[in-house]
Amino acid sequence: MSEVAARTTTRPRRRLIVSRLVPYLLLQALIVIVTILGLRLLQPGDPEDFALNDFSAREDRMMRAVTLPHFTASRYSLADPPLYTAAFTFRPSNAGSGWSVYLPRFSNAVEVAVNGVVVLDSRRDANANRPDRNTPQIAAIPSSLLRDGANDITVRLFVWGPLKGFLDTVYVGPDAGLRPAYETRTLLFVTLPVVFSAWQSILAVILAIMWLMRRHEPVYGVLAAAMVLGVVQAFVPPPVPPATTSRLAAVLLASAPIESALIVVFGMLFFGWRWPRYGTLLFVPGLVVFVVGLIGGPPLPRILFLVLGIPTVGLCLFLMACVTAAAVVRRQDAASFTIGCAVTIVLVCWVQDMLTVLEIATNDRIFVSRLSYSAMLVAIGAGLTWRFARALNQVDSFAGQLVARVGEAEERLKASFAREEARARAAALANERTRLMRDLHDGLGGQLVSIVALSERGHEGATITEAARAALKDLRLVIDSMDDIGGDLMLALGSWRERATAQLRPHDIALDWRVATPQGLPLHPELRPWHVIQIVRILDEAVTNAVKHAEARHIAVSIETLDDDHGPYGVISVTDDGKGFALAGNCASAGQTARGLRNMRSRAARCGAVLDLSSDASGTCVRLQLPQCFPDSDAAAG
Repeated sequence: MSEVAARTTTRPRRRLIVSRLVPYLLLQALIVIVTILGLRLLQPGDPEDFALNDFSAREDRMMRAVTLPHFTASRYSLADPPLYTAAFTFRPSNAGSGWSVYLPRFSNAVEVAVNGVVVLDSRRDANANRPDRNTPQIAAIPSSLLRDGANDITVRLFVWGPLKGFLDTVYVGPDAGLRPAYETRTLLFVTLPVVFSAWQSILAVILAIMWLMRRHEPVYGVLAAAMVLGVVQAFVPPPVPPATTSRLAAVLLASAPIESALIVVFGMLFFGWRWPRYGTLLFVPGLVVFVVGLIGGPPLPRILFLVLGIPTVGLCLFLMACVTAAAVVRRQDAASFTIGCAVTIVLVCWVQDMLTVLEIATNDRIFVSRLSYSAMLVAIGAGLTWRFARALNQVDSFAGQLVARVGEAEERLKASFAREEARARAAALANERTRLMRDLHDGLGGQLVSIVALSERGHEGATITEAARAALKDLRLVIDSMDDIGGDLMLALGSWRERATAQLRPHDIALDWRVATPQGLPLHPELRPWHVIQIVRILDEAVTNAVKHAEARHIAVSIETLDDDHGPYGVISVTDDGKGFALAGNCASAGQTARGLRNMRSRAARCGAVLDLSSDASGTCVRLQLPQCFPDSDAAAG
């Protein structure tokens, strides 16, 4: 059953792969055809009216007739370079603006002489002598050298490999007829590669910065390294023999296969493939060329480059084509299609160059793989930069959306906070209203009931007056508790001191007010009016008890601030010199005293304070220890 299920699952998968791969391969075949036609159609045209094809060539001390373009028999001929000799006809009537000699293609270097006088030596321009370049050369022929009729022209071809020497058709004629062809080739094979290399260097810097910013994405760093190698190969001038700078030559020759291996690494990383352990073998040919160039003589690294470097480049291009094809089958996105098409174009150009190297295509020795390869790197780098910029735009857009959403959330929070503040204000007002109603009911209400009861029973006016004064005192206490004292309890105690002094004056009792610490009591920002009224009522109760029951002649109030491990706290003490009290006395009196003490302790607990009371024959002391932080609710006492 499992085998049947596996076959059933494998068949649709194969069909999917075929349905995606076949159109892609057909598209690549079309690109191959278009590239071949483009290479044929875009080849620059030369002025055939001024072409010199028939030459006599002296090579290896042998003279023979040759027809240009011509490949030399040797890959290295500096001591005895091939000498090409021909003749051209000049008429003074055709002089015009002057005559020139134009060489569209050669390798490695040329020296041109007209009538025995050298007019062109390409060895003065190192970049003109590289075998992978298609640098044209043109030189004006001084009018004093031209003779009416036949004129001799000789071309010495210096060859130092790694390819055989090559000399394309030589053109001699009016400068106005040769210059446009020279400028066209210069634009295609000199200016355009420099432009691509400049773009490549700029993109290499940008990609290196992107990699430094995003170390977890090595694809940017790998492509930047490949571009740097390409820029080095493009801008560092190669050595021109007989100069012995083999180390520089080794760097230049080794950069191409190493650069191609880096591109394969880039493709694997870009498409999410796992880099195999044996993949590092791709770097071996380039490293071999580099090491041999550092140790061996000048000819050896060029030979190794021809044997190892060029096939490595082709292998890397083929592997890159396979990687992109697999990515197209798996991903079906624009990036894999684009890179796949670019790799196909470069691979076709490389095949075209190999046909030229193998002398299969001998019509025009033009190397285009380097130019197409640089164009591919520029396109890939630009694509990555564009993708990075698009990601930044998406991040900016997301950040803008996030800011807008945060703004909306902030507005909702503000509205919610306003509602909660209104609710809290309403709750505070309701709590304050409830407190006032309770205080008025417990204090003023009780006093008014006493006044009514005394009036109905026909008591004397003095008793009713005292009850009315007590009611007025309680009303003032409730009103004073509404004042904002900013958390400073000393302000409320100052008002209470005035009332207590007025209360004690008719009884001829002295009030001793003593503040033991300079600051009095600590500030309490959380202090509320209901805290104040409870504390003041405790102090009123203590003074009233001293007047009515203790028969005291002197009352002392002490205020101080003490410290413990948790911070400062205030203490208020009320001490009288009365006779004291004991619970084991008159039952009615004891019950009334116990009820008063319970009320005092209940009020203290509601404020989070601690009430201590001591009494003996020498007097009574009521000590109120205030909390370090007053509670928010007045339900602490239960």
